[in-house]
Amino acid sequence: MTADPEARLPGSFRDPAGFMFRRDGEHLRQVNRSYESTFRTLMDSGLYASLVDDGLLIPHETADPDLAPEPGALAVLRPEQLRFVSYPFEWSFSQLKAAALATLRIQRRALDHGLSLKDASARNIQLHAGRPTLIDTLSFEPYEPGYPWVGYRQFCQHFLAPLAVMGYTDARLSSLLQRHLDGLPLDLATRLLPWRSRLRTGLLMHLHLHSRAQARAAAATRKRADLAGRMSRRRLDALLESLESTVRRISWNPDDTPWAGYGDQTSYSGRALAEKKRLVAEYLATVSVESVWDVGGNTGDFSRIATAEGVPVVSIDSDPGAVDVNYRRMAAKGERNIFPIVADITNPSPSLGWDNREIASLAARGPAGLVMALALIHHVAIGNNTGFDRLARFFAALGPRLLVEFVPPDDPMALGLVAMRNHDFPWYTQSEFELAFGRHFQIQRSDAIADSKRRLYLMTARR
Repeated sequence: MTADPEARLPGSFRDPAGFMFRRDGEHLRQVNRSYESTFRTLMDSGLYASLVDDGLLIPHETADPDLAPEPGALAVLRPEQLRFVSYPFEWSFSQLKAAALATLRIQRRALDHGLSLKDASARNIQLHAGRPTLIDTLSFEPYEPGYPWVGYRQFCQHFLAPLAVMGYTDARLSSLLQRHLDGLPLDLATRLLPWRSRLRTGLLMHLHLHSRAQARAAAATRKRADLAGRMSRRRLDALLESLESTVRRISWNPDDTPWAGYGDQTSYSGRALAEKKRLVAEYLATVSVESVWDVGGNTGDFSRIATAEGVPVVSIDSDPGAVDVNYRRMAAKGERNIFPIVADITNPSPSLGWDNREIASLAARGPAGLVMALALIHHVAIGNNTGFDRLARFFAALGPRLLVEFVPPDDPMALGLVAMRNHDFPWYTQSEFELAFGRHFQIQRSDAIADSKRRLYLMTARR
């Protein structure tokens, strides 16, 4: 195997115990010798096997230590490869809540095996095989009786605070996690929460009072020797129980958002909708791709047509309610190949973090084998005044194949969008659409949707 030009992943540099790197397109993990004792405990205590069996920790195989790109390696691990990486600011309310509860389960299981989570970063959790899963095998440290949980503050900032703000104020405020990569500051969260949140004992203790005492607590945490004996195991278990109870009691109704029920209230007739589903399935059966991105996927009805072919599908929508409904359906059915995320293609997730390389942009996490853009083009073209040529270039950069639906200018949805604008769209025609997209794609197939004026296209990007 040969090293990629820059083996160590740009975002994997904070942990002295090891790091992720790339070899021949695979993601591997170097475990440093400084972590040997804890790593042995993880593997020999039964904790690793227990967590993997319950889908809480990503499984790995042991690889040749000579593959390590840097000196000081104890071992090289080959974890199961993720199908898609998402970030907390792209998760719906229920996704973040499930990740929070998974983190608490992992911590309680770790304590039973003599270990503890040394951090509680939401970025250490990914949707894998349909479940929120810890992907950082090196997140553990020995449990020291008498010491508080070092990950408590981070858990509150990464999980509890954003969940409370989403549930009590507005679910769209999850976007604050894009600005605050180390979690939502507690003083900011408490300012955003309504006064009634103080009536919840868990929120009062873990957010409001925690925020006031955070400066003193941070100073005390730096002096770990002074904290010995201050938190018994019984008190630590009670803390974790309180956190879990507080998280479970935060709720949010996704039906409050504009598009969460759109899948059941479309402008299609029953016949047109059935024909569209049939054509999409037929189109997908004619191509062989390793992944699909369903842009504007709403609650995931058409994403699931693609997963029926056994293909992993990233189901993208800007409406947090629609994505939450999508995730809840996925979790309830135990679906393993669908990845719902909240993202707006008119303002997609950028590269973030240290040197703008710690977190990859949405586009950099591609390319998709095939991009689906169903009932979407008119929203972006008219609603965002984005010309067809610009749209075609955007989709061609996302992946080599495109399954796209054109909604004609006299369609009720298109007419409604035009009515909200202060000018006309003379260029919004089928012929201009085909001309512009034809400069970037080769149209392989096109079919009218029966009982509708809409039309589907299957295209391949010109390279």
